[in-house]
Amino acid sequence: MPDGDDVSCTRLAAPPSTSRTLSGALARDDRAFPSASLAMTRAEERSRSIFACARTAERWCDATFPPRVQAAQRIAERTGYSASAVEYALDHLFKSIAVDALEETIEREIGGQDVRPVGRVAIISSRTTIGVAVVPAVFAICAGNRVLVKDREDHLIHSFFETLKEEYANDERRFPRRRCVLCTSLPRDDKSRFDEPMFAAQTWDGAEQDLSDFDAVVAFGTEESLQAIRAGLPPATRFVPYGPACSIGYVAREALESEDAARRIARGAARDLVLYESEGCLSLHALFVEDSGHVDPDIFAQILASSIGRATLEFPVRQEPGDVAKRVSARDLALFRGTLLASDANARYVLERGCSERPPAFSPRVLAMHVAQGPGEMTAYVRRHALAVEA
Repeated sequence: MPDGDDVSCTRLAAPPSTSRTLSGALARDDRAFPSASLAMTRAEERSRSIFACARTAERWCDATFPPRVQAAQRIAERTGYSASAVEYALDHLFKSIAVDALEETIEREIGGQDVRPVGRVAIISSRTTIGVAVVPAVFAICAGNRVLVKDREDHLIHSFFETLKEEYANDERRFPRRRCVLCTSLPRDDKSRFDEPMFAAQTWDGAEQDLSDFDAVVAFGTEESLQAIRAGLPPATRFVPYGPACSIGYVAREALESEDAARRIARGAARDLVLYESEGCLSLHALFVEDSGHVDPDIFAQILASSIGRATLEFPVRQEPGDVAKRVSARDLALFRGTLLASDANARYVLERGCSERPPAFSPRVLAMHVAQGPGEMTAYVRRHALAVEA
């Protein structure tokens, strides 16, 4: 289990698996269409887009930037997450969009190949993870595609794109000759689309938006929603789905070398649990702690409970009746089973001893801690319950 002090929310806000695959998925090999001049133009455009996206993200790193302030308020209203959780997510999201990081990922995915954009790309945001569409949108734009994002009601993507337009405009004022570069984003035989915006964000419900004319669709959501989206696409459309997943922590006995080390690990685990009310694919849904370490699992459970209590103060619990009912039910059931390790009077969190026969609760701020003799027990648990594991 890594120390989440500097890991947990970065992973939640911008899942590494997203950036690992998208830059390659949203470009296509152009070696069959050799053209040194076009390759140079696309390389210049990609460089321009990287710098524009990074400058935009840098502006959004400022917590006092007016569009961010307004978006953060709307996100908190839509999700019910605490203001501190929203700010934490936005900080880590936009810090991850830097020139070096973008160039490194793109170089790793496509290297020096001469590639063309796939064309028109639609990106479907999920309901929970804050700004989940920002990273794929950035990579799609850097690949030279026309991008349409299904925005949520907080209009975060739309606001980000408005700032990005300003950065492109600033670039054009500095380098007037670049004004026409955007027209090379689509294949030459697709002239009817040259007047389409390079990127846009809209909100729509269900099947209101016809996606059949897009060359690639990136979607985040439930298995049912992903299946419905795929069913409405032509066979030739490139589909990149990101379905529901969970994350499981593992604390090796060697990591519990002292109580100080145990406290560092517990802080990270607590933050991974409480952020986003355990709704993220990188939220902590189960924790395995090896026995026979310097710190006994029962002692670690006490340390973890204290850390969760402090994290609950830093990131206040969402006040939704349904969430409270789920935690109260989980706490009462754990009491009945005799597996309750810790909670509080208001049931703001529940920590219980795990059982290999029970899958994760997938309830807000409810965590089962399993005592293990080795990693094989965690592997068997994942297989037993057919869990899709993100990390």
